[in-house]
Amino acid sequence: MDHLDPSTLIKIEIATRFLPNQSDAESHRFVFSYEITITNENNQAVKLLSRRWVVTDGNEHVQEIEGEGVVGEQPVIPAHDSYKYTSGTVLATRVGSMFGHYTMETAEGERFNAPIPAFTLAQPNALH
Repeated sequence: MDHLDPSTLIKIEIATRFLPNQSDAESHRFVFSYEITITNENNQAVKLLSRRWVVTDGNEHVQEIEGEGVVGEQPVIPAHDSYKYTSGTVLATRVGSMFGHYTMETAEGERFNAPIPAFTLAQPNALH
């Protein structure tokens, strides 16, 4: 049996939103939410154990965030199913970016990292 790298069968889609009600430009506080859909195209369930984010703001200030699970959960994503969650971050600038990876484990106990592609966080019309 061919052994496929399980990380290549994890698809990650990201939708971002600027939250003007929670942001305050004078305080250099720009709040963004992001909705992530993780699709498991493997033939077995995977469990999301932890996450690692690298967040960069418009001043090139880099923040690394690591922790167990996502939004307080360590979800098990069944084979050929998806898991969706929404979280957020605060930047000191109107524009920034994020990327990282999820550490996951297959039902057989194999651990792997599923890369999260870089995405941009930007206040609408941030460039005048």
